[in-house]
Order: sequence, then structure tokens, then C-alpha cells
Amino acid sequence: HRISPGRVMKRSKVLQLQPDYNVKSHDFADLAEQIVRALPTERYEITAAFLRGRPGPGEPVSKADHSVYFEFSDKSLKGMRIRAMWALYKFCRKEQFDVVICNRFKPVNMMLQLNRWLKIPLCVGISHGFGEYDRFYRRSQAKRLIDKAWRFVGVSPAVKQYLLDCKCGFTEQNTYAITNAIDIEQAEALQLPRQQAREKLGLDQDARMIGALGRLVPIKGHRFLLQAFAALKDKYPQAQLAIIGAGREESRLREQIGQLGLEGRAHVLGFRENALQSVRAFDIWTMPSLAEGLGLALLEGMSGHLPVIATNVPAMLPLVEGAGGLAVKPSDVVPLPAALDESLALPDAALQAKGEQAYRYLQEHHDIEVFRQEYLDLIDSGLSQARKDHP
Repeated sequence: HRISPGRVMKRSKVLQLQPDYNVKSHDFADLAEQIVRALPTERYEITAAFLRGRPGPGEPVSKADHSVYFEFSDKSLKGMRIRAMWALYKFCRKEQFDVVICNRFKPVNMMLQLNRWLKIPLCVGISHGFGEYDRFYRRSQAKRLIDKAWRFVGVSPAVKQYLLDCKCGFTEQNTYAITNAIDIEQAEALQLPRQQAREKLGLDQDARMIGALGRLVPIKGHRFLLQAFAALKDKYPQAQLAIIGAGREESRLREQIGQLGLEGRAHVLGFRENALQSVRAFDIWTMPSLAEGLGLALLEGMSGHLPVIATNVPAMLPLVEGAGGLAVKPSDVVPLPAALDESLALPDAALQAKGEQAYRYLQEHHDIEVFRQEYLDLIDSGLSQARKDHP
């Protein structure tokens, strides 16, 4: 529609709600920040709100128009969450948002309850993985509270299917798959050359290097990766393994390295800010997870032109196969060593060709512009429908 001269079109007010402050200085793989970038500033006024945490001095903030930090304690977000719910309700009532985008279960759950009274026209709930609605009371609550205002997004077709299979209000009409993507151009610009990346991580320049990136928690399957590597350590004396990440399994993994005789061959490198800088330190990229919603670290490896080995969990199998990588059964002690053996046996040129194949797949199927457009279309169409329903 035409806007008369001098008249300013009112921007739709969007709240993006996240459980924790986790804004990075580079947003190549930050789902929430990429959604902010997807919404044109002339049409949308965006507030980023975080239930827990806030930036320290000099730490990055969201590119949204406004940032709000509730700084709720862990205790206040458990159980009935009455104080937190009341604070969020008052905030939303005062701001009169047109759209709320909820990242992960807790924000979705809180807004499902609050929107009975707030009546925000469009609510979008984003699910990043499996299991969020396994509990009976969560399914019954969703079934009771999901209404015409709600749209749901799974970060992969497998997560969308999980939601549909819960049969608790998620339908083909209100549930979408918008596959995670990364800003490949930005990611590549960050990456250090191989030699420099290895220097930064303190790794051997001459080794055939297997890499993994992820939180050190049991579900990421790093213990199986160490077992698989131990089975091949004598066959490939030039091979080494390094895992970037931190978490409660760190001391256990270090202990396992000692037990398997992998000192000097396997390295737990801890948390690294902007870990993607160092992706080119590796020759082979692995992801031995027992379960994943999508597995952004897999895409990050592909952005570094690396061949991939990952488990065949539903969310990752199409990616691994599409990229020409090797898919293995999770936690099985036979297929992972076989896949590592197959890759380590390749000459450098063949391994690099596999990496280029993975990179081409990433470009064709996980383009950030497609991701942004799909979110913009979802929000534009959802708002348009809401306005038809409530003129």
C-alpha cells in the first residue's frame, strides 16, 4: 500500500527472548543475531531480551535496537517461576509487542502461559533439539496452550518431525523447518591459515590432525572418539587428535587420554574464544555426538574446507551424506575407528578434495541469505494472518 507524503510507517515491535546472554563479537553462527539481521529496520523495531546474564565491560551486545537483561537467578527460573513470569508479563504489557520470538524451551514455555493474557498477535517458538516435549505434562500443557498466534520452528527437518510426532498441538500448518546456516563469507574471513592456526593452538605443524569442537558433556560422545583414535594410534604415528571445548567431562577426558596411552597424541584444548579462527588447523573434522538438533559445529568444519566424519543421528545424517562425509552409528566402537582409518589412509590431495566437496555442499544448502529470508517470510506472513484474524 502507498504511504502518503510525510506519513511515517509504524514499525512492528518484535521481542526476541533468549534464556542466556551469549552474544558473540562475530555472529556468523548466532541464530538469534541472524534473525535480527533478517528483519528490515524500516519495518521492524527489535528488542533482544535475555533471562539470565548480561555483558561485562567491553563485551558485545546484540545488533537489535534495544537490549534488556532480566538477570533472573537460576532458582527464579525453576518450578512455577512466579516472580520471573510477573516481571516478564509487566515488561511485555508495557511494550505492547506485535511479535515475540522465543529461542529454546524455557522462553517458549513462559510465553505460552503468559500469552493467554498478553494476546501478542504472533509468537514464534524455536526448538533446537530433541526431548523438550518428552515429558507428559509438557505435552499436555502445549496441547492446552498452543493457539492461532503460535508458529514453531525446528532447526532441522528432523527437529520439525520430532515436534509433529509429539502430537500436542504442533501441526503441518503451524510448524516449520528452517535449517540452521552460517555466514560462510564472515566465517572464512575469520579463519587463520593452517600454520598460524596450529601455532595458536600449540599443535604439531607436521601431524595429520583430527579435530572436534563442542561442549565437553557426555552427549557429545568425545569419549568414543578417543577410544576410536586409540585403536589407530600405532597404525598412524603421525596422526593426532585435538578437541576444542570446555565442560564437566574435561577432567574425565584427560584421565581417559592417560588410560589409553594417548599423552602427546590427543589434546583437550579447553574453551577458545572464536574457536572458528582455528578450524584450518585440522585435516579431518569429527562430530561423534549421541544426539544433535542440527550440529552447527559440523557446518563450521565444512566452512574450513574440511572433510567430515559424524554420527548418523537424524539431524546430521542428511548433512554428512550431502557433504560426501562418513556417517557412523553413535557410541558404536566399530564404525568410528573404521571411518577414521578410511580418512587417515587417504593421501593429502584426496583428503583436500573431500574437504572441497563438503565446502561446496555448505554453499549450496546452508546459505545464510536463505535462512534470513525464510525467517522474514515466516514473520511477515504470520503478522499478516494475525491482522486478518484481528483487524
